[in-house]
Amino acid sequence: MRNSDVDWDSFDSDAYFSYNYGELRPDDAQIIQVVANHFQASLRGSALGQAIDVGAGVNLYPAMVMLPYAASVTLVERAFTNCDWLTTELKGPRPSWGQFWKAVSSGRAAYQLIQKPADVLQDRTTVVRGNIFDLKPGLYDLGTMFFVAESITTRTDEFRRAARLFVNSLKPGAPFAAAFMRDSSGYFVAGKHFPACSVSDADVERALAPFARNLNIVMVESNDLRDGYGGMMVATGRKK
Repeated sequence: MRNSDVDWDSFDSDAYFSYNYGELRPDDAQIIQVVANHFQASLRGSALGQAIDVGAGVNLYPAMVMLPYAASVTLVERAFTNCDWLTTELKGPRPSWGQFWKAVSSGRAAYQLIQKPADVLQDRTTVVRGNIFDLKPGLYDLGTMFFVAESITTRTDEFRRAARLFVNSLKPGAPFAAAFMRDSSGYFVAGKHFPACSVSDADVERALAPFARNLNIVMVESNDLRDGYGGMMVATGRKK
């Protein structure tokens, strides 16, 4: 199934949030640790830049992980329902995001300098309705893409193109983090099926390596979120 075949505006944002982000899961906590450490090591002492989170869905923690290093964060999201949800959520984030911020900021001085993360997130973040396949190259100083490239199509060529366009939206040398479901057969949201491309760590490496340096892929143990996947992966690196 191609990405363009899917009715993304039928995505049930509240159902997806409640199931996935109503509380901090151990797999997300591990991803946060990898990504926050990567940005902290990569951007220590750097000036605030322009950040992008591609395919934000109803997930605010990728933006949180970029906050100390971002003068602005652009959340690019295709589904109208998710754009509307994000716009509302940023005005008053639900209590569970406090668990995520605690995981993000714990033991990391740059994050602990932010006393009111919800206020900073609202002030610096803009929600933009857009398509990953329309991203412009070379605009951003850091970026994230969590569970997007492999979760919007069944086609390997579209997965690879989405991964490439994400990295290419960054400036040369910009650090990035991208998370993926491993061996996913698709997923249900409020009873509606959405497609996925089954990928391994080798597939992720092949998709990103031509455009990235210092690429590192970490396997994340996860087996109880839903049926039809074999764990998670998080890739970090810099744009070539």
